[in-house]
Amino acid sequence: MARLMVNGKAHEIEVDPGMPLLWVLREELGLTGTKYGCGAALCGACTVHVDGAAMPSCSLPVGAVDGKAIVTVEGLAADGVLDRVQRAWVELDVPQCGYCQSGMIMAVSALLNDKPRPSDAEIDAAITNICRCGTLPRVRAAIHQAAQA
Repeated sequence: MARLMVNGKAHEIEVDPGMPLLWVLREELGLTGTKYGCGAALCGACTVHVDGAAMPSCSLPVGAVDGKAIVTVEGLAADGVLDRVQRAWVELDVPQCGYCQSGMIMAVSALLNDKPRPSDAEIDAAITNICRCGTLPRVRAAIHQAAQA
């Protein structure tokens, strides 16, 4: 039995402790904003926050997060109001296909929590998510805009 706190709600789920958190979120809890990309924790599409840290959920066994606070992209908005990163994404039309964007938003949110005004070098070091559409210049602009919010 896994005991998870996801987006502020407690869940008890009977799954194999080795099951990747990504599949628990998507298949057991119906939180499909977190995407499957590479399955090897390289692309960042599956990024969620675990106790505030950005982590790839595709390779993270659910047994390793038992009792920890997990936040998905669905949990960033509060009472229907987008958070500052989500607002910047919309205002600057960051996504094209949008597939990687939930993971990117989660990585950026964690970065801004750690470094409220990151430099370009700090952004480059922290945001390693892959975007095949090439929206990375807009991602950088959105990060700087969100940092000013």
